[in-house]
Amino acid sequence: MPTWRSAIAIAAVTAFCGTSALAADAKGRTEAPGLPDKVWPLVSDFCAIKDWHPAVVDCVESEKDGDTFRTLTLGDGGEIYERLTDRGDLSYSYEIIESPLPVKNYKSKIWVEEDDEPNRTVIYWTGDFDEDGASEEEAEAVITGIYKDGLAGIKDAAIAAHEEAEGIEFTPPKVHGEVGED
Repeated sequence: MPTWRSAIAIAAVTAFCGTSALAADAKGRTEAPGLPDKVWPLVSDFCAIKDWHPAVVDCVESEKDGDTFRTLTLGDGGEIYERLTDRGDLSYSYEIIESPLPVKNYKSKIWVEEDDEPNRTVIYWTGDFDEDGASEEEAEAVITGIYKDGLAGIKDAAIAAHEEAEGIEFTPPKVHGEVGED
């Protein structure tokens, strides 16, 4: 038989977890060759996203009242209007002001850190938001997909930059039993 203490605890947990006040979140992480001071310049410009994110075809940066904004144009013609909220040596944070995405109150951070492995960088992209017009799971899936595609683009750009700097070209190893193998 539950005691009054357990009933209060259950009620408190239900009230806390059962409200929409809890934001959804998404996280992404990948590694890339090169040290952070070589990888971060690929990302650091607020409009560099057009160079590494496959969904972004254009980015226009603007200033208003001392704040920096960017307007992203997507391949399907949609636009996302964002405000830079913080900038560090190897990071920046931003928020979405307007977008067709199924989120609101979106705040995000992207940053790089040196990995434990030599000459390798870890790239992180995280965000907190509330769902808007979709379930929390659907909103998280959309944002996670955006992060996954963007991080893959950064990794590809870092590999290309690393290969160019090292004067090498990456050739994937042959897989045992590959067609055409001698």
